Amino acid sequence: MSARAVNRLLSFLTPVVLLAIWEGAARLGWIDIRFFSMPSAIFKEFVTMLESGELVMHTLISLERIFIGFTIGVLIGLALGLAIALMPRVAAILKPLVDATFPIPKVGLLPLVIILFGVGEGSKYAIIAIGVLYLILINTVAGVRQIERIYLDVGRNYHAGRLMMFTDVAFPGALPMIIAGMKISMGVSLILIVTAESLAAKSGIGFLIWTTWQVFEVEKMYVGLFMAAIIGICLTALLDWIEHVVVPWRQP
Repeated sequence: MSARAVNRLLSFLTPVVLLAIWEGAARLGWIDIRFFSMPSAIFKEFVTMLESGELVMHTLISLERIFIGFTIGVLIGLALGLAIALMPRVAAILKPLVDATFPIPKVGLLPLVIILFGVGEGSKYAIIAIGVLYLILINTVAGVRQIERIYLDVGRNYHAGRLMMFTDVAFPGALPMIIAGMKISMGVSLILIVTAESLAAKSGIGFLIWTTWQVFEVEKMYVGLFMAAIIGICLTALLDWIEHVVVPWRQP
């Protein structure tokens, strides 16, 4: 087997082995199944919820919120990041604000976001957009600053306008770093939406996890947790494919 095939096999076997150990420990009574239900029981509940449509409904609602909030955050972060990297006056105005507010935990902003946008969909989109914005902005600035100076100088020497400098020089050069920021941001988006749905929603994966924990429906709670993991894996795979398409020169 090739090295790549071995790595893929190991990636598949690792979770399978862990689940098998978990199942065996539960059946042998080594762990309390009131808190750590058996994977087989969780899978049975997963199928039941899938057939009833409950799991599909919560998943689609969460995905919609993630997509909208993520898109808003990426667009604003890109625009501000390129502006900060290429326009010194904009950097002088915005960079101190970014440096001061970035360390604030975004989950801690949720009460303020709810006050501003209410408990409806707007607050879900906003909290995700805020979390994504900073990571995209910082990665965009770092990506532009890693571009070799000669490319920026060539653009200026040929009298490239500000828009062309953004679209034809800075953006393509920073794209690998932007994609890396998007990958990190997607994980942050999932964390934020589960938190937001747990506290201020009547639907979604976070709502499912929180409400089933409150009534001690352990299998359903684990179904929600596993579904969050599956969403994370699928979204990461999607971004890997996008990276392969838009920056093929960076592939190993």
